[in-house]
Amino acid sequence: MRHIIAVVNQKGGVGKTTSAINLSAQLAKSGYKVLLVDGDPQGNATSGLGLDGSSFKTTTYDILTANSKIASAVQETYIPDLHIIPANPNLAGAEIELSTMDKREFKLKEALSSSVHDFIIIDCPPALGLLSINALTAADLVLIPVQAEYYALEGLSQLLNVIQRVKQHLNPKIEILGVVITMFDRRTSLAEQVNAELKRHFGDKVFEATIPRNIRLAEAPSFGKAIFDHDKWSKGARAYKQLAKEVIDRVSSK
Repeated sequence: MRHIIAVVNQKGGVGKTTSAINLSAQLAKSGYKVLLVDGDPQGNATSGLGLDGSSFKTTTYDILTANSKIASAVQETYIPDLHIIPANPNLAGAEIELSTMDKREFKLKEALSSSVHDFIIIDCPPALGLLSINALTAADLVLIPVQAEYYALEGLSQLLNVIQRVKQHLNPKIEILGVVITMFDRRTSLAEQVNAELKRHFGDKVFEATIPRNIRLAEAPSFGKAIFDHDKWSKGARAYKQLAKEVIDRVSSK
């Protein structure tokens, strides 16, 4: 059974793309066929795997706005069984172009319907516009990265309201897979307070895996590699390996 997971948080800098890349990489290394969809005009998921988004004729922009076939957009990465639909700054224009189209919220869902991958991971932009709405309409599940900081819960209510509206009007099967805490530092009481607050709000939806502040994680994208290929012994690599295992367990139980 295919699982489509939107990785979304409208706040920037919460480890969203890092989570999308490394979850995708570990799922592929676990034997699944994985497609990572770069849905952010910044194209960081693309460059984070060592690819240049400007070098491809067909990108996320084209499958959203020009009805390009997904097969023409899917690219191989250096990781076996991990493919990507790349993005570049052209994607920023998709918001405007989509706004005048019929069934504009369903463009990504229609494009992905022909995919034969086991997992599709969608890296959403740090905004709740039409790009993110397309991702939520296409997805079965939502993974929400939340930074372990003072304002961690700020904006989450807005995101949850959007997810609920999408569920009511566009995609009745969508549900929250889980919340993952990123940039976690066990040495600070603030991090533990954020963890406790999230568990109070989300209960067992909060993943046991927490993603630490880790210099090796921060370095990996500049080398165009997932953390497992940059430093497989790092705390960041161990954390994302645990997260992927929890994701597999959760989707298997559904």
